[in-house]
Amino acid sequence: MRRREFTLLLGGAMTAARGLRAQQKAMPVIGFLSSTSPGPFAPMVAAFRQGLSETGYVEGQNLAIEYRWAEFQYDRLPALATDLIARKVEVIATNGDPRAVRAAKNAAPTIPIVFNATSDPVGNGLVASLARPGGNVTGVSPMSIELMPKRLELLSELVPQAEVVALLVNPEGPRTERIIRDVQEAARTKGLQLPILNARTESEIDAAFASLAQLHAGALIVHPDPFFGGRRDQLVALASRHAVPAIYAWPEFAAAGGLIIYGVRIPSIYRQGGILVGRILKGAKPADLPVEQPTRFELVVNLNTAKALGLTVPPSILARADEVID
Repeated sequence: MRRREFTLLLGGAMTAARGLRAQQKAMPVIGFLSSTSPGPFAPMVAAFRQGLSETGYVEGQNLAIEYRWAEFQYDRLPALATDLIARKVEVIATNGDPRAVRAAKNAAPTIPIVFNATSDPVGNGLVASLARPGGNVTGVSPMSIELMPKRLELLSELVPQAEVVALLVNPEGPRTERIIRDVQEAARTKGLQLPILNARTESEIDAAFASLAQLHAGALIVHPDPFFGGRRDQLVALASRHAVPAIYAWPEFAAAGGLIIYGVRIPSIYRQGGILVGRILKGAKPADLPVEQPTRFELVVNLNTAKALGLTVPPSILARADEVID
């Protein structure tokens, strides 16, 4: 090969290599920070990726995602957030736990942050307002906390003979005090007793259900907390074993045998969150993106579970149900 041809070939190869490195370097990297575990969270991650793809970003092709899971060890969140910053992520998406959002915000006061399924983001101090978030944080709120009094109303309509309705909460959960306060106020209006059951571990969930008979509880409301969301099968099985009518916040619980559910499908929230992240990657500012909220809430009733509990679902509930499982 002639010297001139070799030089041209070598120069072309170097140029191509530089171009490839630039292309690889240009691939944006985002972080995904969650207080939960990856296994039960798989449907939400899939929905999040779907939202990203709808804006033109596909993981592994033109986008890299760094995942960090606290596995419900909440004190790990700050270090995990700091690690994401070290990876030079352009955006951080979080699960619905305000502690994850705060950890990201404290570690990265200027990097855009998108929360997914965080209830009451204003009350949690994450945004200035829903319409004008301000700062570097925006996201999608499922309004799960705001719907708690409505869930008590539905449960009372389904089980009118229940004079004692227990409320199962995670005492370490975000906004637990507000949830208790709101449901207590609604219970007083209806003349109902509302014992509070605390559970932050699987064994404490077992103990909470075991105490229902002694409390003479005729029904149960489950706090829409990420910890409980990841223990669907345990909660539904215990409700069946102890023959207690229970209402949940996630429609997905009905397929596992949950009696009645009122809320939004959480994967749809994560899809919206993925779309928001895509918009930010394209240049939008979190401060200019209003917090999104669902426009539709689903009422799902499982007639098989009602029959097993000896309950007759009132026609008024069936007429309003979006889905009836039988």
